[in-house]
Amino acid sequence: MRKLIFGMNVTLDGYIAAPGDDIGWSGVPSDELFQWWLDQERASEMSLYGRKLWEAMSSYWPTGDQQPDATPAKIGFARNWRDTPKVVFSSTIDKVDWNTRLVTGDAVAEITRLKAEDGGPMSIGGATLAGAAMRAGLIDEYALVTYPVLVGGGTPFFTALDSWANLNLVETRTFPGGVVLTRYETRR
Repeated sequence: MRKLIFGMNVTLDGYIAAPGDDIGWSGVPSDELFQWWLDQERASEMSLYGRKLWEAMSSYWPTGDQQPDATPAKIGFARNWRDTPKVVFSSTIDKVDWNTRLVTGDAVAEITRLKAEDGGPMSIGGATLAGAAMRAGLIDEYALVTYPVLVGGGTPFFTALDSWANLNLVETRTFPGGVVLTRYETRR
């Protein structure tokens, strides 16, 4: 059975985006943090995206390694992003590229099916998609990269749940600029 990991940058007050889908609060990640994200992506065998996150990622990473400011880590991230199998869940787009498959039907059913397969870990991103997986009890690990900023509202990292989800802390790490990683596994 595959492991499903939900990880994103988040504000101290729990938002992945400020009102208007603004993620400017995260600024440019330190080289150390960018390398951590690259290592996470390389460890993931498949990436699951909601529409908004897919649109953001696919607008930059297909050619991210060709940008004038491309560091070795950004070059590695772009190449890994293109090569990693991806599944996009959306009923409003009709075409995806770069080693990606589109699912327009029941996201929870498809994620459940993918989890039941043999294989390595999968990452999931996008508040709506991850929220559906969270409510269905499908997420095995949460990775919060918390920035020392309060935005007061926007898109929350966590969704409303019907019942508690008990977690075990498995890692903490501090990055430059006061950014703190906390990783938790779902207690089953």
